[in-house]
Amino acid sequence: MELSEPTVRARAREYAEREPLYGVERQHVETVPRAFAGDEYGRRDAQWVVRWYFRRYLGEYPDRERREREEAFRSNAFDDVVDAIDAAVQTAGAAESDPTDGDADAALDALTALAGVDVAVASAFLQFLAPSRFVAVDRRTWAVLAAAGELDGEYPDPPSTGDYRQFDDACRAVMDRAGVDAWTLYRALWRSFEGIPEESP
Repeated sequence: MELSEPTVRARAREYAEREPLYGVERQHVETVPRAFAGDEYGRRDAQWVVRWYFRRYLGEYPDRERREREEAFRSNAFDDVVDAIDAAVQTAGAAESDPTDGDADAALDALTALAGVDVAVASAFLQFLAPSRFVAVDRRTWAVLAAAGELDGEYPDPPSTGDYRQFDDACRAVMDRAGVDAWTLYRALWRSFEGIPEESP
């Protein structure tokens, strides 16, 4: 598998045509960065990101684990959620304006202090906070990068901050080579998973 510019762009278009959540995802890509940066959001807006991470599998993600994680996130005091998102917004905003600023560690640390949020779910927040810069890590996106020779090894379950740094470096290399942003790359990686031997999410 090769993640060339034509392949990435074609898979991203295919995602827009075939994935049932694309419409609502596109809306959130456009609205979440402004809403979270301006504190114009409520508890449900933050919960949406957590729900999205698991529910985009359209029932393939183990239901019990999904419910447990969503319930754990709902148990956080909203002030703590706001503080974590504020810290993440600072990192995401810096990375969005300067793509060479790739250090997401501070944002991941703040977000993973919340119940129900590990590095993978935290990366979903980064994807919606800075959709031109960050890609959410998961078994599918990792597997495609590995199949393309951009990453070594199988998906670390769960990924650590260091694993995400490695994943992010691989994403940035493909984005630079293909001339696309992170939201385009995410869609391409998700659709490119077709044909790779699938494991449980």
